[in-house]
Amino acid sequence: MVVQVALLVLLALCNAIKVNGEGNYLQCDHNPTSQPRPHSVSILEFGAVGDGKTLNTIAFQNAIFYLKSFADKGGAQLYVPPGRWLTGSFNLTSHLTLFLEKGAVILGSQDPSHWDIVEPLPSYGRGIELPGRRYQSLVNGYMLRDVVITGDNGTIDGQGSVWWEWFTSHSLNYTRPHLVEFVSSKDVHVSNITFLNAPAYNIHPVYCSNVHIHNVSVYAPPGSPYTVGIVPDSSDNVCIEDCNISTGHDAIALKSGWDEYGIAYGRPTTNVHIRSVHLESSTGSCLAFGSEMSGGISNVQVEHVHLYNSFTGIQFRTTKGRGGYLREIIISDANMLNINTAFSAIGDYGSHPDDKFNPDAFPSLEKITLHDIIGKNIIMAGNFSGIQQAPFTSMCLFNISLSMSSAFSSCWSCSNVSGYSELVFPEPCADLKNSNASSCFSILMRSNGRGGTGAIL
Repeated sequence: MVVQVALLVLLALCNAIKVNGEGNYLQCDHNPTSQPRPHSVSILEFGAVGDGKTLNTIAFQNAIFYLKSFADKGGAQLYVPPGRWLTGSFNLTSHLTLFLEKGAVILGSQDPSHWDIVEPLPSYGRGIELPGRRYQSLVNGYMLRDVVITGDNGTIDGQGSVWWEWFTSHSLNYTRPHLVEFVSSKDVHVSNITFLNAPAYNIHPVYCSNVHIHNVSVYAPPGSPYTVGIVPDSSDNVCIEDCNISTGHDAIALKSGWDEYGIAYGRPTTNVHIRSVHLESSTGSCLAFGSEMSGGISNVQVEHVHLYNSFTGIQFRTTKGRGGYLREIIISDANMLNINTAFSAIGDYGSHPDDKFNPDAFPSLEKITLHDIIGKNIIMAGNFSGIQQAPFTSMCLFNISLSMSSAFSSCWSCSNVSGYSELVFPEPCADLKNSNASSCFSILMRSNGRGGTGAIL
């Protein structure tokens, strides 16, 4: 009888997803086509020298300032030919395509004076790593529309080793920069680029809408401290697909602000679609949600993913004082290999920006569905540790098979959590069997590319 109920539940889930896909598309089903820009110039026309030694910051700034005049004429393209183009931080403009030819490498300067200092993001209140201001990212977009970074597999190399050394030696006065950051921008497209050796994050869209990241490769060595691949942050309508990411910390991390600053800013990360990605994380998680999630994270669908050689496969992070929520997240069709902990949900993860946070601002974690997942050489199946005053609820696991690395491997650890599970091996803890299936999981409803309410089965 139990097996029949489980099969009926799984059938209902599959049917709901099928119906959800008919007439309502997920973000990656809407693939924007970039029209050729009617105007194009080469960085060479502005005196740039691609010898890896000459600083080209002014050349990039002048080229983009010139191309800004074509914004109302169909936009323009800045062409970067083969070469090694050393630069400090610079800003893009709207209706612009930054095109990196095969063999073109934009190199981030290792002189911190070549990176501007900017104010902290309002949803964080301070730099993530240090109080006060932060270094500006190498390539920036602020309040832009219709901006593209693409090419024929050109490269943006942050040369981050010096930043990693400064970070570990506590020699920095400001929070480390990222490679690419878009702030309060719309219609952002990043594709066909390799990102190497970021000082911190590689791609950071924050307060953005309609972001499409496709066919990018991201790499930072295993020992690089807290390097992160792609970080959608207080952004909506995001697609990440066909990417290969290997970093020192998290591969993909969804965020939405930090404690009282994120609560006050109040912009969630929502309507996110991730598919067909290969993710490797040395010390963090292949897929991370939080821990800075005070604006909320919801309506996320992840499918067809490969997670390998990592500390944690999928992790949900929060702590007291965060507020916000993690809900209506579906992860399916995942393959795991050589993972320390397959699934994790932690209620005491991360620090606070200052002592002004509200300790009674409890986060909510609910309606998380994990299904159709296979894992090999797993050390621990799952670690779910909720908050006593705000337990995690509706954690739903279906059709999961994990092959443990040895007979001495830990299976599950659960506290302050409730959920439902069927067809899961190894058998989960009792906490994940104490909810009614009919009230357990939600299916994301999409309409015109924007998330709706969850349909409870």
